[in-house]
Amino acid sequence: MKKLFFGILASVVIVACTISDKKTSATGDAAMASNPLMDSINFTTIQWLDSTFKNLGKVNEGQKVEVTFFFKNTGDKPLIITSATASCGCTVPSPPKEPIAAGQEGKITAEFNSQGRPGFNTKEIFVTANTKPSISHTLTFQVEVEKVDIKN
Repeated sequence: MKKLFFGILASVVIVACTISDKKTSATGDAAMASNPLMDSINFTTIQWLDSTFKNLGKVNEGQKVEVTFFFKNTGDKPLIITSATASCGCTVPSPPKEPIAAGQEGKITAEFNSQGRPGFNTKEIFVTANTKPSISHTLTFQVEVEKVDIKN
């Protein structure tokens, strides 16, 4: 009787594990199809054309400054930028919304608001894309904000 019970129990465990593996595999395949960063077969390469660092010089406090980073898709798959976020709320990046075809160029612009930020500022933009060898890229710019004295 004990052998029969353990035999049935072992069969149930094996069937349950098999069903669980199939669900995990199906879920993983769907996630990979909807997220290009998980499917390395669609990875491409990127070349930053001018630099990943810019010095914007001096600006007056309250001035809004735009910085642009140019890149080229040097791979053979479409380049998809999935996110571009800034190190603080004073900088708003604008990545391309559409994929960049192989061999084509694109740009990421960002607007820096210097209001309330006197002194030397270093800001970063964190870019995530379907690129190899890394999906993460950091763009940096520096700007010196001069306080404007308003005399009455």
